[in-house]
Amino acid sequence: MGHTLAEKILIHNTGVADCKPGDIVISHPDCVMFHDIYTTNVYRKFKEMGFTKVWDKDKVVIMFDHLIPTCLPLDADHMKHGYDFAEQFGAKQVHVADGICHQLMPELGYAKPGDVVFVTDSHTTTYGAVSCFSTGVGYTEMAAVLGTGEMWLRVPSAIKIEINGDLPQGVTSKDIALRVLGDLTAAGGTYKSLEFCGTTVDKLTVDERLTISNMAVECGAKVGLFAPNKETAAYSGVDFADIAWLHFDDDAVYEKVLTYKAEDFVPYIAAHPFVDNVKPLSELEGMRIDEVFIGSCTNGRIEDLAMAAAILKGKHIAPGVKLLITPASRSIFKEAIAKGYVETLVEAGAMFTHPYCSLCEGRSGGLLSDGEILLGTNNRNFLGRLGSTKSETYLSSPAVAAASAVTGVLTNPVSLK
Repeated sequence: MGHTLAEKILIHNTGVADCKPGDIVISHPDCVMFHDIYTTNVYRKFKEMGFTKVWDKDKVVIMFDHLIPTCLPLDADHMKHGYDFAEQFGAKQVHVADGICHQLMPELGYAKPGDVVFVTDSHTTTYGAVSCFSTGVGYTEMAAVLGTGEMWLRVPSAIKIEINGDLPQGVTSKDIALRVLGDLTAAGGTYKSLEFCGTTVDKLTVDERLTISNMAVECGAKVGLFAPNKETAAYSGVDFADIAWLHFDDDAVYEKVLTYKAEDFVPYIAAHPFVDNVKPLSELEGMRIDEVFIGSCTNGRIEDLAMAAAILKGKHIAPGVKLLITPASRSIFKEAIAKGYVETLVEAGAMFTHPYCSLCEGRSGGLLSDGEILLGTNNRNFLGRLGSTKSETYLSSPAVAAASAVTGVLTNPVSLK
């Protein structure tokens, strides 16, 4: 009997001879990370549990990405506890304002194919794009794993998502993520492994895969996994031959299989006020918007900025529209500058922030007032998340976001001349 990708990684990590959905296994993480929102709680829980050292200094990462720059009274306290933890317990990898943690973890090689990784954030599913069993945990769990180097897991059942064919012009990996989310609903993947395959998936870049794995948690998924290929191996700095064991088995048992033709996909919108309220763009086209946000750990990568720059080159955003752009990491920001994307976008009227969680977490600049409507490339449109509870947030691909910034209304990028 074959195994799902999730089962294969857990067997590889735990050393068990076999496993099936519902089994409890004890994993040994290859890396763990906690970020600034939880530094205070992790620090206090770690000491409360009586630990005096972390189990492996080389496998502990601390990142400051949500609260940089500090803008609320307790933010500085989180900074202090993060630095104190690193100094007192010898955590070697500390990143301050280098970018969003979910971009940095795979980008810097902390999350690699076949690894098991735990992070104090729900969008940890992102690293499934590089074939890593990665999932979010709470600060109490993080404190425990920091001290013991172990974490129990219930083996998840899996849903295979097979997509074949060529995507139409103007359709992106974000549209794939939104379509699947709309079909499964926000609870349809709860504690499951979403596993993506097919000829369409085989052609997706690492950036495109990261977008889809990032959104897996919006279905409630435990992980969102892709099988590795030579491109993802090279991205992660590993030899593809060493991870060839991590492939789809024809006889693996899946709870459900969703099959799509790529040609049937269109640009989609996650409409106010629920992330799974997904509609074809055509149903909402022409709706007024006040602000556009391009960024986040979902769509703040170089390909996303390139897509927006290509659409906005030689154009200007509509009068009265605000366009806020946040690169996902410092290296992406530098590359976008070098390639001229930043200049193009600024000339079009965009405002840039430094690389951090930015508007997606509802902090600092760009917050919405009563009655305002935002179109974002981020992953959540929860009521009041980005400002006033009387505002509205809609989610789209960077292509739709950029085209809509030009016209001031929801616009299909293919129709933009």
